[in-house]
Order: sequence, then C-alpha cells, then structure tokens
Amino acid sequence: MNKEDRRLRIGVLGCGPISQFAHFDACRKARNADLYAICDLAEDLVAKMAAVHGPKVTYTSFERMLADPQVEAVIIAVADQFHVPLALEAVAAKKHVLVEKPLGVTVGECEELRARLGASKVIFQVGNNRRFDPGIEFAERFIREEMGEVTALKAWYCDSTFRYTMTDNLQPIPLRSDAAKKPEGNPKADKRRYFILTHASHLIDTARFLGGEIARVRARLRERFGAYTWFVETEFASGALGHLDLTIAVQGDFEEGFQIYGEKGSVKGKVYLPWFHKSSEVECFSARDRQFRKPLGEDAYTYKRQIEAFAESALDGKPQRGATIDDGTAAMRALVAISRSTSSGEWVRLADVTGGV
Repeated sequence: MNKEDRRLRIGVLGCGPISQFAHFDACRKARNADLYAICDLAEDLVAKMAAVHGPKVTYTSFERMLADPQVEAVIIAVADQFHVPLALEAVAAKKHVLVEKPLGVTVGECEELRARLGASKVIFQVGNNRRFDPGIEFAERFIREEMGEVTALKAWYCDSTFRYTMTDNLQPIPLRSDAAKKPEGNPKADKRRYFILTHASHLIDTARFLGGEIARVRARLRERFGAYTWFVETEFASGALGHLDLTIAVQGDFEEGFQIYGEKGSVKGKVYLPWFHKSSEVECFSARDRQFRKPLGEDAYTYKRQIEAFAESALDGKPQRGATIDDGTAAMRALVAISRSTSSGEWVRLADVTGGV
C-alpha cells in the first residue's frame, strides 16, 4: 500500500457500523488520505475504535474536532436525521465534507444546506459509493462518450432475505455502545420510509448518474408476504423513459443492475454487494464497430476510491467525480416524489415536491 507524500487529514464523525465496516479502513488504505481523527459521543466506542485503527487524535465533541486546525475534512457517518445539521456545522468551520447518503431526510433542509454552501470553496460530496464501482464508471463514460442519447433505462435494486448471512460473514462484528446518540424514536419502524431512504437512494443515484436528470415519476407499491415492491415509471429530462424496481426483500440472491438502450449502443450491468469489493459485470455494445466492451476493474474498493476522489478535489482542485450537493438534493426530491406518487397514484414532478419521505 503506497501512500502519497501529501495526504488529506480526515476526521470521521460516528463510530457506528458504517464507519466500522467501511470508512475507518478506507481512510487508512486511501493513497492520498489519512485517518487523522475519530469522533463520537460514546467514549467507550471511541477508545475501542482508536485501539484498532490508530488515529492521531480522538474526540467526543464534534465542535472540538472542527476546531482542530489539523483536521482538513470530515466524514459524517451518523444517522440520516443528523446529516444536514452536522454538515452545516462543518461547512461553517470551512472543513471539506463527505456525508453518508442520503443527504438528508427532507427537501427543505437539503435546499438550506445547498444555499448555505453557496459559492464556498468547501468540497462537499455525498457518499454514493456506487459511482466509484469501476464497472459503473466504465458504463457512464461509454454512455457519455460513445452511446449518444439515452432512449430507455431500466434499473433494479432487489435486496435478499439472505443478504445478512452474506454480509455478516464479510463484515467485522460491529461494536456498539449504550452511550451512542440515536435519533428520536426508531427510524426503522416505518419500513416504507426506511427502505426508501436507505435503499432507494442507491437506485436513484445510479439512475441519475447513468441516465441524467429525472423530471417526473409515477410509482406503485405492493406489500405481500413481508416484501415491499416499488415499481417506478420514470421520465428523464432528456425525454428518455425509465423503469425502476425496488424490492425489499426477494426470496433469492441479492440483485442490483441496469440495462440502458441508446442512440448508438447499449449497456447492461450486474452490480454486486459492495462488501465483496468486486467490480460490476458491465458489457457495453457499440454500434459503431459492432463490438462488446468490458472493463477489468481490478480495484473495486468503492469506499476507498470515493475517499481518494474526494481528496483529489480537496488537495489538487480536480473536478468532483462523486455526488455533489446538487446531486444529493435532486436525489432527495426523487425519493420524496416516489413517496408522494405511491400515495396518490399520479405522476409527480420533482420540481414540485417539498417536505420529506
């Protein structure tokens, strides 16, 4: 593992499962970043994580970590309800920010954050790690450079009833603390809302990344046998048509993928659980030379690669490759629009939505 001489000093807020599974290790392995600080209100959890990951400093106060001039950037890896308020604090402290997806829980708070960010020089990235899957990157580049206009897009995210057997074997055993701060109530109790925020956020970002801006949606929801299925008709701003399938959970293997038809070719992809660190299987067909193309994707540690891209923008001024504040806000509008349409059965324009899921 070769590290560059100049590295972004990152402080990670939150010692919960996503940091334990992804962000701590990804910061340590990123070629141009360091895990400089760890912060959580739970002192016992901070001590345990520090013993494993060896940051330079630890904090139990976010304000104190933000006041540390050595901390150049923060990763906000806490409950969704806390994303925007804490991101506002970080932006005010002029720290670069990578916040876990979804950006927030309401359109209004996302718009407030977007306005506050304004013309700031702070790099702000939303943690849609699928964008750093080499196969998905390859597909996006092929669509942009060779395929021409998109005609239609189909994408699906079907979680598996057996998924946790797989992930429990892949991930470390998470450590928890009674002192950890939790949002009011139980966010997982409202399954419709929880699944839209947690799982549909991946599906929507992939659809937008590959197909462009979404103009309006019409969604149906069916609950049967303990499973939730959303079928979402989608119209893109380009005029392309789309169909999105979110099913939680299927009696079978985890299924995530996409199929895209275009002016001068087509694309299909099968996406794996990110914990395998395995590139998507993507095949692009070009009508120009009548050949199929497939990438290798030797490095598919998407959480590490998103941090490296984040650091490139913060340190070297390179254009952002990750999801921006505009992407995060647009995705929030799409999630709310799906929720509204599920209730009304009507088409909902993203530009018209307010409130939350």
